[in-house]
Amino acid sequence: MDLRIGFGYDVHRLVEDRKLILGGVEIPYARGLAGHSDADVLVHGIMDALLGAAGEGDIGRHFPDTDQEYKGISSLLLLERVGGIIAKAGYAVGNIDSVVVAQAPKLAGYIAQMEENIAFALGTEKGNVNVKATTTEGLGFAGTGQGIASYAVAIIVKKLPG
Repeated sequence: MDLRIGFGYDVHRLVEDRKLILGGVEIPYARGLAGHSDADVLVHGIMDALLGAAGEGDIGRHFPDTDQEYKGISSLLLLERVGGIIAKAGYAVGNIDSVVVAQAPKLAGYIAQMEENIAFALGTEKGNVNVKATTTEGLGFAGTGQGIASYAVAIIVKKLPG
């Protein structure tokens, strides 16, 4: 069986007058993430992990922030496109493990929906997607509430012919 692994990381600054979208879920919070798209830091990290595993570069290469087509776009739509890129390369999602790093808001109540959204966008089983959340105990930019980060690893498997 041909397995490949990829790693993704993303970070966005928290700002006023933006919705907070993580894993395709709008989370009630006083601030949201700054970015060209919906700035879904979790999905961005996952996209980079999948693209890296397939040897297909990163999200900036496929969806540049200089292209108006992607202004305000849902990151779940971009994730669907990444699923198409890895499928065209002959691979399917094996599994994804990810973590959101944020001091606030608390995310535990939203994680199941995030996993479902991500799995649906990729056409894979929910059990293939794992999302965790952690704080930094008040340390660093995430701990002081300046931004949110995400890390992800993804395994993709070569699809069998036919």
